[in-house]
Amino acid sequence: MRNPLFLLLFLLANSALAQRPDFLKKDSIQSSLDGNVQVFYYDKSTASTPQPLVVELHSWSNSADSQKDMEAVQAHAKNWNYIFPNFRGVNNHPKACCSEFVLADIDEAIDWAIKNMNVDRKNIYVVGNSGGGYATMAMYMKSRHDIASFSAWSSISDLSTWYGQSVERKNRYGPEIIKCTGAGEVFDAEKAKARSPLYWETPLKKRKNSRLQLYAGIHDGYTGSVPISQSINFYNKLLANSKEKDKTRYVSEEDAATMLNTQTFPIQESAKMLGNRAILYQKSSNNITLTIFEGTHEILKDVALEVIGK
Repeated sequence: MRNPLFLLLFLLANSALAQRPDFLKKDSIQSSLDGNVQVFYYDKSTASTPQPLVVELHSWSNSADSQKDMEAVQAHAKNWNYIFPNFRGVNNHPKACCSEFVLADIDEAIDWAIKNMNVDRKNIYVVGNSGGGYATMAMYMKSRHDIASFSAWSSISDLSTWYGQSVERKNRYGPEIIKCTGAGEVFDAEKAKARSPLYWETPLKKRKNSRLQLYAGIHDGYTGSVPISQSINFYNKLLANSKEKDKTRYVSEEDAATMLNTQTFPIQESAKMLGNRAILYQKSSNNITLTIFEGTHEILKDVALEVIGK
């Protein structure tokens, strides 16, 4: 098993060295809701036939301008279309945090891509890590677009619970949750729930043919800031909303407790792999899959686009 401290140091080192790819171009569009100018980075496929569109969503503490570590290189290698919208930037103000403005910004960035790139509209993929995973969940629930596949890594589904988890860990996210939910100076659980995909109505008909892949590193919450329960609870919610009758497809309380308390799970046979990482636990129902892998608070960049269409 990988050492959690090694994983954390590896991630920090690689994040510090990351550079934005020089092939990316920058543009902007104006919000139809409030006139805000949203910048974004993009890369057009050079293929003569329509190609998939990758919509990558930035992390909690980043903006389109500040985040350098992207899936753009992987998308470029496939000669796919790629866009990296800003959607209100860092999550520390009321118009951020999966507000109506955030959702509209991302949808309008997709509109721009469809209009200005040669996009295969049957293969639009949304992917994000951490706060980007949170936004990916939100897009699954509320985007007006027909999206083929959503890939959410290390995601936050419940800001109310994450506030308590963040306060317990004494990190900076607690005060930011208060700010971005418009709660003033005091935490408001109902305002936090209103910004949380876990409490939203599931668009069963809209997403009937969409794939949703949830990924979480088993050590997240220990060497990272988002416990894997955030992904587990969202997965179970979607199954319950779709009236999944097979109880073996849900994550049981016992299994969840084992993973959360021990940072591992007993594997009965040779482990399947996600890139070079062992898959410790996996559940699925229809087009929804949850994968817990040997890792921490991260997205496996070289794997994410390989599995997104599967």
